[in-house]
Amino acid sequence: MAKSNYEYPGYERSGLAYWSKTIVLYSVVTIAALWTLAPFWWTITTAVSKDPNAGLVLFFPEDATLQQFFRLYERVPIERWFFNSFVFAGTVTLFNLVFDSLAGYAFARLDFLGREKLFLLFIGTMMIPGMVTLIPVFILLSELGWINTYWGLVAPFIANPFGIFLLRQHFLGLPEALGEAGRLDGCNKFQVFYHIYLPLTKPALATLGIFTFMFTWNNFEWPLIIATSEEMFTLPVALFFVRGQFTNNWGLVMAAAVLIVLPPIVAFLSAQKHFIKGMTLSGFKG
Repeated sequence: MAKSNYEYPGYERSGLAYWSKTIVLYSVVTIAALWTLAPFWWTITTAVSKDPNAGLVLFFPEDATLQQFFRLYERVPIERWFFNSFVFAGTVTLFNLVFDSLAGYAFARLDFLGREKLFLLFIGTMMIPGMVTLIPVFILLSELGWINTYWGLVAPFIANPFGIFLLRQHFLGLPEALGEAGRLDGCNKFQVFYHIYLPLTKPALATLGIFTFMFTWNNFEWPLIIATSEEMFTLPVALFFVRGQFTNNWGLVMAAAVLIVLPPIVAFLSAQKHFIKGMTLSGFKG
């Protein structure tokens, strides 16, 4: 039986040098984590503080209250903005899961003329800055009459080259013998994809879904451009609107910020296991 690494000479988990390095490493990681969480903690404490303009609150305030959240619901149409954000992020995520999985499977398992060149063309679009296509896309949607509509909000993001690449790599990592066995049992190409390969891609789909949802939920630029009325604002745009309207009341601004960050956090925590597994299994194999 092979020995554990800890049993070999020279590998000791004791001694002053080992514990010194361990303490330093954990101290650095802890400080970095606290530094990263500090802005979010300040946002929460300011949102629930009775006096939000009192300054930086390091610990949870003793006079914590939800008054700022109630005021926010009374003064702005936060429910409408929540609905818009869920429609935007949820619809884009759903479309990406459907179209990216189909395209990724086609590029991985179907033989057709120009497959590799077309795939390289798709990947090449990732190098094009978004600002280059912003005006042409806006003009196209304007000609379609989709400005200030949900269609215009969602249309530019229904598929993602990164998602296609991610799922293609995952499909390439699955045994090809599974598809051959399905075809021998009488399955057509779509049935092989839907009944055999797709159930095995749940971790990769979870990874893509979380990435897409978080990116879309936090998208500020496109909703700001496509929405011309307050009723079509998403939450990031609404936060900018609230900040401009209630500059002297940081409690309302921070309450809106807390509401914005909660759904992505809940989405990530709910699919964390699949997300980590998907990042592991969706290795970048050639």
